[in-house]
Order: sequence, then structure tokens, then C-alpha cells
Amino acid sequence: MTLLPPAEVLGLGMVSPVGLTAATTAAALRAGITRVRETRLKDSQFEPRIAGVLEEEHLPPLREGLVEAMKRMTSRHRRLVRLGACALQEVAGACGGPLPLVLALPEPQPWGDPMGDAFLEHLQSQAGVEVEASSHLLRQGRAGGLMAVARGLELLATRRARQVLVGGVDTYWDARLLAHLDAEDRLKRRDVADGFIPGEGAAFLWLGVPGTAKRLGREPLASITGAGLGREPGHRYSTEPYLGEGLSQAFQQLFAGLPPQSPKVRCVYAGFNGESFWTKEWGVAYLRHAQRFETEFRMEHPAEYTGDAGAALGPMMLGAAAVGLRKGYREGPCLVWGSSDREARAAVMVQSATP
Repeated sequence: MTLLPPAEVLGLGMVSPVGLTAATTAAALRAGITRVRETRLKDSQFEPRIAGVLEEEHLPPLREGLVEAMKRMTSRHRRLVRLGACALQEVAGACGGPLPLVLALPEPQPWGDPMGDAFLEHLQSQAGVEVEASSHLLRQGRAGGLMAVARGLELLATRRARQVLVGGVDTYWDARLLAHLDAEDRLKRRDVADGFIPGEGAAFLWLGVPGTAKRLGREPLASITGAGLGREPGHRYSTEPYLGEGLSQAFQQLFAGLPPQSPKVRCVYAGFNGESFWTKEWGVAYLRHAQRFETEFRMEHPAEYTGDAGAALGPMMLGAAAVGLRKGYREGPCLVWGSSDREARAAVMVQSATP
């Protein structure tokens, strides 16, 4: 596999149940601050739904011109726009001109939840931030944010862009979606221990080719040195046997694309969300590549503090790792992985900008 040059992490933007900026989110995750709580929605047992969601007061209302333009959109679409705009404003503040954006969104639902290109238009309008016309969306869910990073690395490596924005935005705060997941016994409640706590968030990374930070007079937060993608035939909604091949495939592609004699992984940011389903594929992927990990590596799984942030979880973990590496409280390299409900799997490596 062709070795890709590393990408510099030049800036971050985040909003999550534990923080309204990248810095506060990373600090809260480091401190283990939890922001999951009882909400006004009831579960199937008529008890308050536990979720990691932002208070309404922390999300700016839709801009006046968007209210009419989005009247046919779902409430989830509107909330995604508001979440994404907050994080996009933060990361774009220092970027200067428009950049291409690769953005991950939730996986499509069986009943249909059209977003399409209209989402990018609405997001730019709400944030007051312009992105390049070549920007595009990925509807891949939990692995999608890391897939967006992989796509961004490709754009930088092929020189189709010298700087790029990548990220994800997602929310489970939607009555119909929650009812659907509750009926599948996937959400944590009094009589379901093997379930996840729904969450939400948005996270963006500003990436550049090597040397960009110096040219701009900035200090890079970290370097992204590789990415790998996989496909799991036996995903949650498949009739195929679940063998855990997809994540292992993503690890294999990631490690194959790293330079020889690369240092071993010292920290893992895992895409666990509270469901035991994901432990099998992590076990398969780790055992097949155990020689790539230090004997005593650190394991982080931020969803226990924020709830499952879906497509935003991967970029959020990458951002937290980058801040930890920059501040010196995390040892790299850090491997970040995520698995979608359906077939998509992805892994990304991040390490100190000055290894």
C-alpha cells in the first residue's frame, strides 16, 4: 500500500454534552465528567429516558432566514444544523478562506430522512461560514467521521487540496428514532443492561499538508499518520454471520500504510458505546495485530461520558487525542476506531506533531 504523508492537525471545533468548545470537551473527557441525565422523554417502561444531550439554551436558534427554508425538514435535521454550526464556527475562525469539507452524518433510516446537499447549504447559512463547492457528505454513521478523515487525507496526499476540514455531526435526540431503537431493546433502561445511552455532538478537524502550520505561523496540535477502512458483512442488521472481520480489515489497512518500524500503539480511543456487540470485533482486530500494541496500552472510551455521539464520535475522539498529545497527558501513537451499525468500519492513527 502507498505510504501517505502525514497531515497536520491545525485546529479543532467541538460541541458535546460535556463541553461547548474543543478545549472544554477535551478537558471534561480527561476529567471523566459525565453529562448523561434524565430527560423529558419517556422510554417504553414509562420512565425518563437517559440521554447525553445539550440543554436547549446552549444551542443558538436557527437564523431567521433558515426557519422558512427548513420548514419541511425534520426536527432532527434542524438540530443537526444547529449542532454542526457551533463546531464549524469554532474551527473555521482561524482558517481564512473557504476550504473543502468532508462531513459525516447519521446513517439513513428505513423510513427516510432526506438531507442531501441541502444540509451543507443550511449548515453554511447557520454558521455564517463558507466551504468550497467540492465539499460533500458521508451518510455512514459512527464510522463515518473517521471515514471523512481518511477522505481528507486522500485529498491532501493527491494535492487536490492543501488544507481541508473533516468532521461529523449526529444526534439521537429524535422521538421516532429513539422509539425505533427502544423497540429493538438497544437503549439502556431499567430492564435492558446491554444497551447504549443516546448522545449527540459535532466535531471538526482542520488538516493541512506538512509544513502548513509553519507557513501560517501556527503550532500543529498533532499529526495524523494513517487511516484504514473495512467492511463488516455480518453487521447488526445483516443475516450474514458476525465474524468481526471489518474492524480487523481496517486495522490491517491502517498498519500496512504506516512507515516500517513505526512505534507501537500506546493509547486506544475506542468506539464502544455500551453495547457488548462491539467487543467481539475489537477482540478479533486486536488479537490479529497485537504485535502493533505496547503491552500495557491505555484504553479510552468517551461515549461513557457523553452518550453515543454517532458520526461525531470518531472526530471527537481524534480531537481529544490531539489535545492530549499536545498537552503531554497522552502518550502516542493513539489509535482511534469506530464501527457503524451497518457495514462501515474505520481506524485512524494520530501522534505527536514532534515525535
